[in-house]
Amino acid sequence: MGNDMGALAGKVAVITGGAGGIGQAIAGRYAAEGAVVCLADVSGADAQQAAADLGGEAFGVELDVTKEDSIAAMVDLVIERAGKIDVLVNSAGLYGLQPWLKITAADFDRIFAVNVKGLLFVTQAVGVGMVARGSGSIINIASSSGRRGNPSSVVYSASKMAVISLTQSAALGFAPHGVRVNALAPGGVVTPMWDRVKQLYSDAATVPGGDIDTSMAKSVPLGRLSVPDDHVAAAVFFASDASAYVTGQTLNIDGGLALN
Repeated sequence: MGNDMGALAGKVAVITGGAGGIGQAIAGRYAAEGAVVCLADVSGADAQQAAADLGGEAFGVELDVTKEDSIAAMVDLVIERAGKIDVLVNSAGLYGLQPWLKITAADFDRIFAVNVKGLLFVTQAVGVGMVARGSGSIINIASSSGRRGNPSSVVYSASKMAVISLTQSAALGFAPHGVRVNALAPGGVVTPMWDRVKQLYSDAATVPGGDIDTSMAKSVPLGRLSVPDDHVAAAVFFASDASAYVTGQTLNIDGGLALN
């Protein structure tokens, strides 16, 4: 059973991309804070395994955010099992490293389908119930790459800028209904996705493979890359009643890369 005294006691949370990286770390902390957690992931087996590892009332469900029928089925399953959705974390995402002259339509469609379109329609599907109930919190995972353009990851950076814009638009649209929408903007995070990022940089010969961690860490004012656990406290804050008067904000969790 969940922690009845935690900051999220009594809340039901859905986390897309919940079987790995930041999503999985947030799921663990939410469960520890008393939430009933649904880990939704494109790999249903991984989602169920991650939920089993969490124990308690956590459960996993397969979700392909690029397919509206999959989104609808996920929402129906959570409502049937847990009765409501109080918190949504849009953590599912794809990375891509394509310089301007190498971008293909397939690259663009693949990344925007998950990072932008998927986020939008999951938010819409979950938002219907939140609006009807008059409460809820939505947390999007943006990126420091969404704060400025990047000549090497053009499409990815554009997709994360779009996430920040969608966060603001959703916050304004949902505010009259008591639903808050905020985002986290991580910098480099050491996750399985980061391994993919390093491989792409190495393949592109932009930075020698073994030196990427070192060179990236040197570019961060706090002197290191982040780990998933660096992001969980902010995710709890945005999900909890402690942030009841905060909406439309994107919080940089990047060691000082972006300043505002």
